[in-house]
Amino acid sequence: MHTVSRDFSFCYGHRLLNHEGKCAHLHGHNAKVRVELSADVLDDDGMVLDFGELKRAVGEWLESELDHRTFLAENDPLVLPLCDAGEPLVLFPQNPTAENLAEFIFTKIASFGFPVAKVSFWETEKCFASYFERNYFE
Repeated sequence: MHTVSRDFSFCYGHRLLNHEGKCAHLHGHNAKVRVELSADVLDDDGMVLDFGELKRAVGEWLESELDHRTFLAENDPLVLPLCDAGEPLVLFPQNPTAENLAEFIFTKIASFGFPVAKVSFWETEKCFASYFERNYFE
């Protein structure tokens, strides 16, 4: 099994509904995302995927769709006032936790047809969550 990884970063804001800690309040983060791809067999160039292609596709998507956006649960009472104010939002069916964001990004990258094995999402320098398919450790 071969793997390659690339790191990305972007800025976002969020809050968590029904949370008892500081994250109940609207606040921002400088996120780091690590995308890991894997393949049993390398392509004709000897690669899992060209790093440039990964940078282009994932980097452009993160920049255009997630960077400097506010992530909220669909049922958050701030959705309507922020929409009315013209704020760019990304809505989720559940709280926009690091765990849910890692899964969301994994699913999107998989839809590009890339052999994504794992996505890790750093909310802060020391706190991160990862999402991978069940057979990742097999």
